[in-house]
Amino acid sequence: MNESLLSIQDLHVRFRTYSGTVHAVNGMTFSVRAGEIFGLVGESGCGKSVTGYAALRMVPHPGEIVQGRITFQGEDLAQKSEAEMRNIRGGRIAMIFQDPSASLNPVFTIGNQVTRVIRQHLHVDKAKAHEVALTMLENVGLPDPKRVLRTYPHELSGGMKQRVMIAMALSTGSELLIADEPTTALDVTIQAQILALLTELREKQNVAILLITHDLGVVAETCERVGIAYAGDIVEMGHADDVLYRMKHPYTQGLLGALPRPTQRGQALQSIGGSVPDGLHLPAGCPFHPRCPQAMDICMVEKPAFYPVGSGEHKVACYLYEEEAA
Repeated sequence: MNESLLSIQDLHVRFRTYSGTVHAVNGMTFSVRAGEIFGLVGESGCGKSVTGYAALRMVPHPGEIVQGRITFQGEDLAQKSEAEMRNIRGGRIAMIFQDPSASLNPVFTIGNQVTRVIRQHLHVDKAKAHEVALTMLENVGLPDPKRVLRTYPHELSGGMKQRVMIAMALSTGSELLIADEPTTALDVTIQAQILALLTELREKQNVAILLITHDLGVVAETCERVGIAYAGDIVEMGHADDVLYRMKHPYTQGLLGALPRPTQRGQALQSIGGSVPDGLHLPAGCPFHPRCPQAMDICMVEKPAFYPVGSGEHKVACYLYEEEAA
């Protein structure tokens, strides 16, 4: 369980636009271990989805990886050819997206699309691919899998389409599943079902999951470890219980403090002043310092390193804990 499956080290991703260079990811560093669910959490625009695309070398144009190392089972993915990456994508590493409707081709049946992926990566004949597809649709809880294989995407609900995407992703025996906001487009009841399904499949198939989300409740429910992202980098990381219940970074404290609670009925919600920095014009030093109520002079000129706090793997990128870690 402590073996690192995916390791991302000092990842930097830039988008060169007519307005200038957008610094989307700025030193992202974390690892996903075999068989675990790791949560990458942050606001919109913090670089978490771009990090997921980068892990599969799928950063859309005009984006590019300008620095960093991405290793999967000890292999440097940056050194792989595009042909090798095509075998890894969907084979050893799979990805599901927040809008399943945009991921399924409306003119082909579900069966056509699922079996095509299976045949591509498992190199089996049509009959065997059909058998595997039926088994996987049944494993993800879809009723009457034979009928589902004959349907077109528009004939399924959002929750059913997301189950199809999960079945497709795991039908090739993937060791890592990157789930990019997999419940965003679904209602609350279906969200809970999809999260329960992911947890169940992780246990049955021992697949590791990189869960990209902005929902702290989802992280508390499903993840062993979590990284809090801000302005393209991790600011706090550790076991989910440590980060969510013994949070140290002022940004994490602000996020948790802004959650509505039953005991605060009638009271004004807390908020984090200011706004997320523009990727075109990132502040010097700690990117959170313009919004931080505890910012010091050094925060404005030099980016903090990670400092261990408490016990275990809990660490935070904040100068408030520099002396404590010394």
